[in-house]
Amino acid sequence: MDIIAPDSGDNSPAFHRPVLLAETVEQLAVRPGGVYLDATFGEGGHAEAILDASAPSGSVLGIDLDPRSLAGGAERLEGYGRRLISVQGNYADMVALAQAKGVTRVDGVLLDLGFSSRQIQEPGYGLSFRTDEPLDMRYDPAGPLTADRIVNTYPEKELARLIFQYGEEPRSRAIARDIVRGRPIRSTLHLAGLVARTVGQRRGRRVHPATRTFQALRMAVNGELDNLEGGLMAAVQLLAPAGRLVVISYHSLEDRAVKGVLARESASCTCPPELPICACGSQPVMRIVNRKVIRPSFAEVQSNPRSRSAKMRVAQRI
Repeated sequence: MDIIAPDSGDNSPAFHRPVLLAETVEQLAVRPGGVYLDATFGEGGHAEAILDASAPSGSVLGIDLDPRSLAGGAERLEGYGRRLISVQGNYADMVALAQAKGVTRVDGVLLDLGFSSRQIQEPGYGLSFRTDEPLDMRYDPAGPLTADRIVNTYPEKELARLIFQYGEEPRSRAIARDIVRGRPIRSTLHLAGLVARTVGQRRGRRVHPATRTFQALRMAVNGELDNLEGGLMAAVQLLAPAGRLVVISYHSLEDRAVKGVLARESASCTCPPELPICACGSQPVMRIVNRKVIRPSFAEVQSNPRSRSAKMRVAQRI
């Protein structure tokens, strides 16, 4: 799940190991009979633990943008019967998706950001720079934008901005220049090789030189930061009083966005700092539970290196 780690090159799909699993159940304060929303259902690893902890009558609504992951996870957890409700869609639309399933309030919402090992390893996503595939990168195969379109049609200046903003890549201008010169670029290996030649490989560096560029393209294709902002606000709206929001992020862009929204929603005043007296009358709707981020244990990182960059933030509805 660590998006800055190189993939293994093993093309055999395997069940994705959920990150911070025990911590998720604990921080969601899962109780028997509770109603929970796993907004990034994936293969159902977190949802399964929540279902077990909320037995015998607790339920989970699982949402995922990727219909392939959703179908596989729902099939794996079919033994939970009607306690699990799965729906394909964008978690930014979780309020409408939940209401369509008869769910108007939930006791907890989980957002586990990033992507799974299976999405890297399984053909058809175009997320890996270890195997040669079309430049797709969509979680939802019906999505309107592909990496191919960005790489082969965006102006050089826009391409550089995107790679710098979403990938935090310091060589973004050089990469954009060489992409434009190298068009058309139709496959993942073609793009990865071009970026590697532009950036170069530092001795001792663990990650592939194209990692940041691939991250930027994937985030742009799937609208990840925009969806995150919308999803966080939707979660606040959907939570019952005392309901918990747990967010696991994997890089600084995500974590800053989460931290910013939680700070805003937990603030008692939103007036500009230059005003001597509060004039907004704002009341906080969330309470931050952990001021210090929760990270995986040493043992978890040792057993699952992809977890090493995970950061968990938790807030509670007032």
